[in-house]
Amino acid sequence: MTVLVTGGAGYIGSHMVYELRAAGEDVVVLDNLCTGFRWLIPDDVVLIEGDVGDWASVRKAIRDHGVGDVIHFAASTVVPESMVDPLQYYRNNTANTCNLIDAAAREGVERVIFSSTAAVYGDTDGGLVGEDAPTRPISPYGRSKLMSETVLRDAAFAQRLRFVALRYFNVAGADPLLRTGQATKGATHLIKVAVEAALRKRRKLQVYGTDYRTPDGTCVRDFIHVSDLVRAHSAALSYLRSGGESVVLNCGYGHGSSVRQVIEAVRRVSGADFQTEEVERRPGDAASVIADVTRIRQVLDWQPSFDDLDTVVRHALAWERSMSNDGRFDGKSRILERA
Repeated sequence: MTVLVTGGAGYIGSHMVYELRAAGEDVVVLDNLCTGFRWLIPDDVVLIEGDVGDWASVRKAIRDHGVGDVIHFAASTVVPESMVDPLQYYRNNTANTCNLIDAAAREGVERVIFSSTAAVYGDTDGGLVGEDAPTRPISPYGRSKLMSETVLRDAAFAQRLRFVALRYFNVAGADPLLRTGQATKGATHLIKVAVEAALRKRRKLQVYGTDYRTPDGTCVRDFIHVSDLVRAHSAALSYLRSGGESVVLNCGYGHGSSVRQVIEAVRRVSGADFQTEEVERRPGDAASVIADVTRIRQVLDWQPSFDDLDTVVRHALAWERSMSNDGRFDGKSRILERA
């Protein structure tokens, strides 16, 4: 059976493709290349350039390639952008997910892994947040993902379908072998922006809000290495294939770092100073969101390998150094460490 990876030419999706190929899986990628890049995935992987919202095309792809599992990454993911253009997020994240799940179910796909987000929780009390915590998203991005979880639950009830929804916390870093990484221009992810500033690819880094009720006044997040994240997906796939029931799981490390701590880590690892600017809070940003990871450790056969902020930063920095000025990989990859 083939695994269909939607959004597989993007940041996280391309890491997933390499992970699946290393495990001997047959993979096909569906991506509209809006934010993804063909060169981020192996040349011999089939890429269907299309949209997950195209119901007929998705059904044809599933039939043509004998798809038995779907890992769904394709989505719009920028919280501030969702505040400005909410309909894009409900269309691309919720409506398109509904189309994808309907197409998959009609073609007999029984297993789906969905990339959800910690943004479904909204503001928390600053402690660890578990999967049973109230879901009160404060952005259209978070609400669009929570709606998609509802679609999955209802489809699983009505159809012969089981799923794992992984609520990502803050994904960062890059493939330790430097085969792929985050290549989107104008990215808003903190560690990506900070390493760009350290390498003088950005003039400065803006700190959005310094008056939060956190130890140093800046937002606190649970940063997880992208390689650990995709291995959680592999573990979720094995879980479903062995008959596991549908489940929602947090995917993080269970501890947080503030914006200021990330800035200091990037300065420490890079050996470079860079300008920061304190500005007003952004709408949609929660003060602190840290995962309770008890359930994922109990349900999946998964243990993280890169649970260290400096390691996450070092891999992100190495990837950024490997990128040419036009944003493409320059071919000078080297192995940072064996995973």
